[in-house]
Amino acid sequence: MGTVLLLFIINVPIYLFVQPHWVFAITLVLTAVLLVFVTYFFRNPVRVLEIDDPNFIIAPADGRVVVVEPTEENEYFHEQKLQVSIFMSPFNVHANWFPIEGTVLVSEHQKGRHMGAWLPKSSTDNERSLVVIETPNKVQIALRQIAGAMARRIVTYAKPGHQAHRNTHLGFIKLGSRVDMYLPLDTEMFVTVGEAVRGNETIIGRLADVEPKAKAAAKPKAKAKNV
Repeated sequence: MGTVLLLFIINVPIYLFVQPHWVFAITLVLTAVLLVFVTYFFRNPVRVLEIDDPNFIIAPADGRVVVVEPTEENEYFHEQKLQVSIFMSPFNVHANWFPIEGTVLVSEHQKGRHMGAWLPKSSTDNERSLVVIETPNKVQIALRQIAGAMARRIVTYAKPGHQAHRNTHLGFIKLGSRVDMYLPLDTEMFVTVGEAVRGNETIIGRLADVEPKAKAAAKPKAKAKNV
């Protein structure tokens, strides 16, 4: 609505006060193209995925996989994790979804640079938001929304204490660029570098099954002696 109003404000004075009218025609075409681009870029589709395995990890964003490798995560876990990064071009949907069910433990925004999101250092140097989710099996994964060269605003809907549900939007990166995930090292991956993925549709991996803890053996109770 704000974009339409802005284009209206631009075009009406040109139509009323600028001669010749071919100037208005050119302006109208240019602003119409701009409106189509903005509408296309900020599209926010509803996607519903039905799966019965809670350990499946769903792609949180549209784009292309640019990293699948073990790395040292020093912002939250401070240990080695499996990093999976998805780069979003200006033509991808820029909405982000929760990749797994659980509870949001952390949601933090950090200011930073706006270098190209395809660069490795963008993960630690660019403006970004960190979201940490804990599954019902107490497995924690981290997700970073990373701004790129064009991006100037990251929107994160996830808040600490909120429940993370599949088919639900986690946030949006306006003119944004990349999402990093940090998973346990024993995660089984179904995608490789260079592969295209669709947010809330592509199953990119599966968390390892958590073995139930053995119950501690019950100590025999001492029987009271009759005196």
